Amino acid sequence: MLEVRSLHAGYGRVPVLRDVSLQINPGEILLVLGPNGAGKSTLLRTIAGFIAPSAGEIRLDGQSIAGRSPESLVKRGLRLVLDGHRVFPELTVADNIRLGARSKRDAAQLTDQVLDIFPILREKYRAHARDLSGGQQQMLALGQAFVSRPSVLMCDEPSLGIAQALIPPILNFLRNWASNGTAVLIVEQQIGVALAMADRAMVLERGQVALAGTAASLRLDRRVQEIYLGFGDTDPANVA
Repeated sequence: MLEVRSLHAGYGRVPVLRDVSLQINPGEILLVLGPNGAGKSTLLRTIAGFIAPSAGEIRLDGQSIAGRSPESLVKRGLRLVLDGHRVFPELTVADNIRLGARSKRDAAQLTDQVLDIFPILREKYRAHARDLSGGQQQMLALGQAFVSRPSVLMCDEPSLGIAQALIPPILNFLRNWASNGTAVLIVEQQIGVALAMADRAMVLERGQVALAGTAASLRLDRRVQEIYLGFGDTDPANVA
């Protein structure tokens, strides 16, 4: 579905990504981990067309998409949900969701599905997006992406700045979405929860892939436990 080969990218003359490769199949969730400044957001933005790569390949359904505009990639089925709850504050919840639909015919049915998944948005259907909490705005941003029916969904820290109680519904939403055939690439700070719901994971450090494998294997990796999960000297055999 989505393949990245030997990707190099950065900002002007400042390199960030160095020889990064990955592949995501339909129905799969790939989690990207790494410290601040490792290049995680740069990776998503480069794939989505906001940053031009300096070298390497990006392929969607076998066709090269490197250098294409973000708008054209959305039309091809690739969608990026950025951190910071990017919604239209002056529009209602209903109008924000409908904006994502490819056609009016899709809008009503898919909007109803979003409201079934996030009942709190149904309660605030006529409210302006500016009046929602941060977590509710994140749900709204995901709902807006959902109605566009992307084949590849990328999320940059969907739990950033939201209440702990709202994190499981959002991550479960992504898991269910993937189960229906969407390829999901996610950067997430709630690493323990995200590893439990992902299929595979990779660790970026200084713009390069330091570790990659199944989410289960990385969860048992002592280095991941010590640096990213805070288990210290915990015996991997005792980790659930």
